[in-house]
Amino acid sequence: MSLIVMKFGGSSVGDAERMKRVANRIVERKREGHQCVVVVSAMGDTTDDLIDLTKQICTVTPPAREMDMLLSTGEQVSVALLSMAIHSLGYEAVSFTGWQAGLYTEAVHGKARITDMKPDRVKKALADNKIVIVAGFQGMTEEGEITTLGRGGSDTTAVALAAGIQADVCEIFTDVDGVYSTDPRIVNCARKLSEISYDEMLELANLGAAVLHPRAVEYAKNYNVTLVVRSSFNHNEGTNVKEEAAMEQGIVVRGIAYDKNVARISILGVEEKPGQLAKVFTALAKEQIDVDIIVQSGVLNGLADFSFTVALSDADKAQSVIEGIRGEVGFREVTSESNLVKVSIVGAGMVSTPGVAAKMFEVISDLGISILMVSTSEIKTSCVIENGRLNEVILALHSAYGLDTDSTVFVGGPSERR
Repeated sequence: MSLIVMKFGGSSVGDAERMKRVANRIVERKREGHQCVVVVSAMGDTTDDLIDLTKQICTVTPPAREMDMLLSTGEQVSVALLSMAIHSLGYEAVSFTGWQAGLYTEAVHGKARITDMKPDRVKKALADNKIVIVAGFQGMTEEGEITTLGRGGSDTTAVALAAGIQADVCEIFTDVDGVYSTDPRIVNCARKLSEISYDEMLELANLGAAVLHPRAVEYAKNYNVTLVVRSSFNHNEGTNVKEEAAMEQGIVVRGIAYDKNVARISILGVEEKPGQLAKVFTALAKEQIDVDIIVQSGVLNGLADFSFTVALSDADKAQSVIEGIRGEVGFREVTSESNLVKVSIVGAGMVSTPGVAAKMFEVISDLGISILMVSTSEIKTSCVIENGRLNEVILALHSAYGLDTDSTVFVGGPSERR
């Protein structure tokens, strides 16, 4: 008998029939003799519907605390209904909110990070032979305030619980039956990976691959939680995420990811003197704006231009922050560009294989597409390009690196939201 954490996203429990199917899946595991802790997201589009309601009610930005109070209700509906579905199958289940399950976070609303796990009630329910259902995406501060964890929060809840109760495995159920070499909605002959390292998965997740959230992978790596990504729509073998993964013969690039949530901010005519970049990025950091790729041009007549990328949702705020320090930094103008996408290749073998990045540049160039920015590390290369021909670029890169297969990927439903 093993202790299993199972996480199901919003599309997996999107309606009553899917909820019943998930309940049967959980009971199957229980019948096999396993102890089961289940983490669930809000049903289908519940969260989006709640956000739409706030727009009808509020003429200004609503308080972050009240948004967390509202959005946390979506998962509470899911856990209660799933517990009822399991009871109807003749098995004992108990549902907990995130805070009842002992998940504590920092005092940040909307994207709080987990600071501690005290899963005493979860352990007691397991000792009483109950199936435990926990609301994902939410927690509580030490002062008793409800918080939400942001996108991917249910993945992170599941991994944190698995670490806290020392589960044997944490299974992430989604609409595809594993981690693929790229988005199977673009490349239907994508290669399913039987296993992938934490580092490779973390890069792919950070670079836009939606199958796992970066914070969940980071947590799994830090606490050595065994992760398995598998489909909630079939019983196929999934992908194991682990410390080290075996390399496939001849496959250097393991995955191709993309991120459409990209904007480029350019600061033009900056006075060239020490401390300028520090002033800019310190101001952005104070406003919780994450910066990705940074490129500085050469100096001409004592002036330089530099550009950096931020999340598209942060673009206006970033531009406003920079305008606010014009007096300190001194520059001619600041501009913002959207309609961009970041395409990335990832593979642990890239560090010891010459020419991998060169092939990427060549493939994109042969398509007549300009590369606007480049970023590299030991196991990844990223290019920022215009968004219009993304699918064409992904397909070409996938073929160029020998990742195409003869099989067709099964996709069970709409992509998970959190």
